[in-house]
Amino acid sequence: MKYSEIMVRYGELSTKGKNRRSFIMQLASNVRQALIDFPALKVHADRDRMHLILNGEDSDLIIPKLQKVFGIQNFSPSIRVEKDLEQIKQTAQEIMKEIYTGKETFKVTARRSDHTFEQTSDELNVTVGDAVMDCFPDIKVQMKQPDINLRVEIRSNGAFLSYETILGAAGLPVGTSGKGMLMLSRGDRFASGWIYGDETWCRN
Repeated sequence: MKYSEIMVRYGELSTKGKNRRSFIMQLASNVRQALIDFPALKVHADRDRMHLILNGEDSDLIIPKLQKVFGIQNFSPSIRVEKDLEQIKQTAQEIMKEIYTGKETFKVTARRSDHTFEQTSDELNVTVGDAVMDCFPDIKVQMKQPDINLRVEIRSNGAFLSYETILGAAGLPVGTSGKGMLMLSRGDRFASGWIYGDETWCRN
């Protein structure tokens, strides 16, 4: 799949009130540092999403590095198109042609933060779902826990389609909280410290 960007969703940053902007800027800096080996990639941090514009960089190489960055709740490799219904339907069909093997169930989950768009989220669910079924008349729709959840987000800067949601490291960005210490006497202490203190930057 040739993605145009990776859409990043923040973790606990949404609860941080007045500090939110500084936390997002720190996270953006951390992401740039983690992905320094990908010079064409561009990072754009907005209030509720971060967009990693790939510019031809290989998403398969970027994903493992991104999973290790604290402050990221989850992210989705995405294809961005204009906010045009025909482009959205065509892209949805192209994605399904690549991933549908003839056995999977599916549903469409549309989210519209740009309320000037011509269709509501529910209407877009139906429109994109019908476009998929035009290509695959025998495909089964399943609303709860489908094999494929085709996501469509309508934002001010475009329409974004994805089908994967990859978990991040969660917690807070490194550099935004105090220092901590973890005493390591045996191997399981490291795992416990990671689970319990994923907001802490540990130094030996």
